[in-house]
Amino acid sequence: QVHLVESGGGLVQAGDSLRLSCAASGRTFSRYVMGWFRQAPGLEREFVATINWSGGRTNYEDSVKGRFTISRDNAKNTVYLQMNSLKPEDTAVYYCAGRDSSLLAKWVHEYEYWGQGTQVTVSS
Repeated sequence: QVHLVESGGGLVQAGDSLRLSCAASGRTFSRYVMGWFRQAPGLEREFVATINWSGGRTNYEDSVKGRFTISRDNAKNTVYLQMNSLKPEDTAVYYCAGRDSSLLAKWVHEYEYWGQGTQVTVSS
């Protein structure tokens, strides 16, 4: 069982940066694939980024490539999402997710564990 808690959201202006953190409980965190998703009002939850257990493999949604970076520190049981050059369309609740697998994944149903979300609002 893994419990996930996100932090780091807030209100920023277009072009600013934010770093989201996701703290995980559980001794098996280091073997989990982790992902970040986001959900804007009235829209479905969508994939943002994913990272394998070692951090050696990552995958990103096209609209965030080159702006967002996912990383993890297994010693701290934490996964991060560094978001640069933020745009108003990045406004959403951002969720951290985990799956007990070695395979990267980009679909909501593939993840077993979810955090409560953190709000990111980007003003123009």
